Amino acid sequence: MSRLRLQPHYDRIVAIDLRADSVEKAAREHTARVVFTAMRPHQWTKNLLVFAGIIFAAKLDDPTRWLEAVACFGAYCAASSAAYLLNDVRDREADRAHPGKRNRPIASGELGVRTALWVAAILALLALGLVVPLGLKSIVLLLAFAAAQVAYTIGFKHVAIVDVLLIAILFVIRAAAGAAAVHVVISPWLLLCTGLLALFLALAKRRGELVLAERNETPGRPVLKSYTVVALDQLITIVAAATIVAYCLYTFSARESSVMMVTIPFVVFGVFRYLLLVQRQDAGEEPDRLLLTDRPIQLCIAAWVLTCAVVLVVT
Repeated sequence: MSRLRLQPHYDRIVAIDLRADSVEKAAREHTARVVFTAMRPHQWTKNLLVFAGIIFAAKLDDPTRWLEAVACFGAYCAASSAAYLLNDVRDREADRAHPGKRNRPIASGELGVRTALWVAAILALLALGLVVPLGLKSIVLLLAFAAAQVAYTIGFKHVAIVDVLLIAILFVIRAAAGAAAVHVVISPWLLLCTGLLALFLALAKRRGELVLAERNETPGRPVLKSYTVVALDQLITIVAAATIVAYCLYTFSARESSVMMVTIPFVVFGVFRYLLLVQRQDAGEEPDRLLLTDRPIQLCIAAWVLTCAVVLVVT
């Protein structure tokens, strides 16, 4: 009889425990999602550049090199995310005044500063752990990448011209790191093309941000006060031309038969299409999203990749 009397109480206790476990599990899952969002996984596409070394060196049939390239990709994704977290912690007050950035986890308050810094530290250690087996050169390049990211975050992003040059350097380091990871030599012309293309996109991004700030749609970052739309248009045009010339020079020496020259029209179209979107539609504030959403650019990139693959296989 006593057991029957106690049973309802026991059932209620079990139900409360189950609900508590469910709430705790939901909270953990929410935190994990917030942390993942703060890591900006959509920007990991930038780190695909580390595969340029193994692809353009035509070492596609070497599984060991592919493992090294994947490890390098993982390391730079982790290092990039650590930098994004540090940047968002530092800029959280300014981000709250931005119509888009205010929704970022740290700016919105969904992710605490202490948690963000701990995650950033763990990601930095993970990145270092991934490149240690790849050799000393890979370690040095990762440390240079981290130092450049920190320098950008704590001050250089407020210095006109230096800010976009530093962004370009980060892309050059990615390309060099990919080659170092798989122990191949990368063409200096390819590194130059990488830096110029990154500089082109960075200048276009500044132009897009400046246009929005002048329309009072966003508060804009402090460095925009040092730029004008006219000056940025001139710089963008110069760098676009230099990018095309550098790529042409790269194709002349990329393969023994110079057959890579057939890919030049795709690069010319892609650069011109992006330039048109930037100057006619004031696009470019988010280059990663623009590159992934504009259908002509997508088709151009796909055609370039396919043509490069055929050239590398045939030659």
